[in-house]
Amino acid sequence: MSTTTTTTTTMSLKKFMSCVMLDLDGTLLNTDGIVNEVLKVFLGKYGKKWDGRVAYKVVGKTPFEAATAIGVMHLQYRWCNIKALPGANRLIKHLNGHGVPIALASNSPRASVETKISYHLGWKESFSVIIGADEVTIGKPSPEIFLEAAKRLNVEASSCLVIEDSLRVKPLKLENPPDICVPSDSKVANQWNFEKNLKVYRPGVTAGKAAHMTVIAVPSLPKQSNLYKSADEVINSLLDFQPEKWGLPPFQDCITLKPSLTPWIEGTLPIEPWHIGGPVIKGFGRGSKVLGIPTANLTTEGYSNILSEHPSGVYFGWAGLAKQGVHKMVMSIGWNPYFNNTEKTIEPWLLHDFGEDFYGEELRLAIVGYIRPETNFSSLESLIAKIHEDRKFAENALDLPMYAHYKNDPYLTSSLQLNGHQ
Repeated sequence: MSTTTTTTTTMSLKKFMSCVMLDLDGTLLNTDGIVNEVLKVFLGKYGKKWDGRVAYKVVGKTPFEAATAIGVMHLQYRWCNIKALPGANRLIKHLNGHGVPIALASNSPRASVETKISYHLGWKESFSVIIGADEVTIGKPSPEIFLEAAKRLNVEASSCLVIEDSLRVKPLKLENPPDICVPSDSKVANQWNFEKNLKVYRPGVTAGKAAHMTVIAVPSLPKQSNLYKSADEVINSLLDFQPEKWGLPPFQDCITLKPSLTPWIEGTLPIEPWHIGGPVIKGFGRGSKVLGIPTANLTTEGYSNILSEHPSGVYFGWAGLAKQGVHKMVMSIGWNPYFNNTEKTIEPWLLHDFGEDFYGEELRLAIVGYIRPETNFSSLESLIAKIHEDRKFAENALDLPMYAHYKNDPYLTSSLQLNGHQ
C-alpha cells in the first residue's frame, strides 16, 4: 500500500476566490471510463487491444476529436450511464449551498454538456453559468471560454478558481500533425511510435492560467502530476479539495476534532459505500515478505470500470470471507509508485490474524471511507510506517456507529449465509 498522507498542519490561506469554474469531463464526470470501455469494444472489432495505460492520448479531446478514433455514435448512447466522480456531488452541493457562484466550462458542445448533466439531480440548477466550446471562437487551451464565463458571472478573472483535469497530446513528427487521439489508419498506428512523437498539452490548465485565473489540477491519469507544474495546486481527487485554502467556505459535512484539521471524522472522510469482490489471488509476493503486511489481493480483471470511478489512495471498510466472517480492513487502490506498478491494483489488508492463507476463498469488500491520496515514499521504512498509521485510522474509525453498522451490509453477509457462517 504505497500511498501518502493528508497534511494536518494549520493551512495557510493562499488567495480569496469569489467564484469557481469547473471542467466537466474527467473532473466531475467519469467520461474517461466510458471512453475506455467503448475503445475496448471498438478496437476489439479490428483485432486491437486497448491499453488503458496510454489513455493520456485521449484525455482532453473534444467529442469530435475523439470521434476520429472511436465514433461519436459509440459514445452518445452511454451518456446516461456516466457516473459522477467521487467528491463531485459533495463539492457542487457545498458551493451552491454557500452561495458561491459556479460556472461549468467544457470543451464539449453546449448540447452535449446539457445532456450529460441532465442525468445528475440538481446539477443544472446549481451552475450560474454553463458554457460549451461551440459558444466561443476557440476552445481550450485558449482562455476565451473562461474569460467569457467570468464576463457572464460579472467577476474579475483574477478572482476565479478553476478546477481542471485534462491533458492533451499532439504528434510532433507528422507533416501537418493532426490533433487526434489515435490514428484511424491502422498502418499509421502500427508504424508510428506514439511514445516518441507526442507533445503534451494541458488545455484546461493552460487556458485557466492564460486567463490569469488560479488553477487547481486534478490529474485523471496515473503518474502524470509532473505535467501540471503550471497549476497553482495539484490534488489527487475532489475528495482532497480544501476550499478554505482559497478563501471559500470550508466543508461542514463532517465533525472537526481540532481547528487545524480538515473537517473529517477521526482523520477519515465518509464516502458513498461501494462494493467489490472475488476470489483471493496471489499478489506480487511483497505483502508479507517485503512489508510484513499480509494483503488479500483481488484480481482487477472485469473491474476496470469500477476502478476508473475511484481515485487512487487509501480507503477502509469491511471485508467478508465466506468461511471466516466479517472483519475490518484498510486497502490501497492505485499504481503503488514505490513499487512502480504498471496497472491499477486493489490490495486490502484484513485487520485480523487468520493464521493461515485463504487463497481462492470468496472475498467481498464494502468500502465506506477515504483516508488519503496515493504518492511515493523515499524509503521502505517510511512506507511501512505510514501503512501502520493507516491501520490505526481505519480501526478507530470503524468503531464509530456511522461506519460500524456497515459490518452487517447484505453484500457481505449473504456470502456467509450461503456457507453457513453466521
